[in-house]
Amino acid sequence: MMLTAPPLSLYIHIPWCIEKCPYCDFNSHALKHDIPEQAYVTELIKDLDADIQRFALHDRPLHSIFIGGGTPSLFSAAAISAILSQVLQRFEHRADIEITLEANPGTVEADKFIGFYQGGVSRLSIGVQSFASDKLIKLGRIHDSNQAKRAAALAHECGINTFNLDLMHGLPNQSLENALDDIKTAIDISPTHLSWYQLTIEPNTAFHSKPPQLPEDETLWDIQDKGSALLSNAGYQQYEISAFAKPGFECQHNLNYWKYGDYLGIGCGAHGKITDPINQQIHRTIKVKHPKGYLDTHRAHLDQLLTVAKEERPFEYLMNRLRLFSAFNEADFEQTTGLAFNTISAKMHRALDKGLLQHQSGNWQVTKLGHRYLNSLLEEFL
Repeated sequence: MMLTAPPLSLYIHIPWCIEKCPYCDFNSHALKHDIPEQAYVTELIKDLDADIQRFALHDRPLHSIFIGGGTPSLFSAAAISAILSQVLQRFEHRADIEITLEANPGTVEADKFIGFYQGGVSRLSIGVQSFASDKLIKLGRIHDSNQAKRAAALAHECGINTFNLDLMHGLPNQSLENALDDIKTAIDISPTHLSWYQLTIEPNTAFHSKPPQLPEDETLWDIQDKGSALLSNAGYQQYEISAFAKPGFECQHNLNYWKYGDYLGIGCGAHGKITDPINQQIHRTIKVKHPKGYLDTHRAHLDQLLTVAKEERPFEYLMNRLRLFSAFNEADFEQTTGLAFNTISAKMHRALDKGLLQHQSGNWQVTKLGHRYLNSLLEEFL
């Protein structure tokens, strides 16, 4: 089987936050001084050019862009515009390419949103997490409930009508009613997309060293079942474990991740995955993690360059692809991994026998049971 190049996306990491949230394990750094905005923009473009050269990407079109963090909305609209202008000069792309920027409600205002939109951002992802002020305090968020609602209203007003709200459930001392109130408030705001995911306690976070009291498993199941039903009744289709969208508003950038597509990762600690069809290899990149090192002009931005072993590709593919509610076929697996489907066929049929997968007309799809016990399903392929 031959590897073919999948769509190519770009992830841009901006690492600074006003404060580090106690649950966050992303590469983010609390602000101690002014952001070195211009210097960072310069290094991002150098980083991008090095990757384009390293992987001979001059002729590959760009599928989507996602600016994440950290808190990208701490940057000025002019800086975001400058980054996007430089990026888009380097790739062929559709006129309506999806360009997402993450924003926190406590760091935005109307002029900034308008500036982001004028600079090329076509989609916002607003990190609300909850509309309950007591929960926001517990999560270490710098905004309150009113600011969260105002940020969503600003997205409507400035012309960026394609926007996502990030919400978490399973929060400290959260009841079923609390969680459903968050969902109802979000529905009233009418975003085109909702990312709704359960809080997990990750290593190397403040919550890990001092864990809060989280809801019992029975409450968590009730929250997921009843919350999903509310969203479905409001016209949101669940297309991934934690993603709900109005028809036609699925996040194209994240879909490319979950379909095992390619993505460049530039910025502090950014990860990338690139397929090399000529040499039949898949590479992963990791960039220098700390801003001080990344901004050191005497140091390369690339920290690690890894080649994915053939025996690791099936699990990597399925770890992403099985999060989706849509079906996939054997040809997709073969083209994206460069391996024959028979390398996983026996394990797929074992999961089929357990009711975790279904198979029809050459298409494979995760069942409701499989999504509920996704970790158990993935263990079939270790």
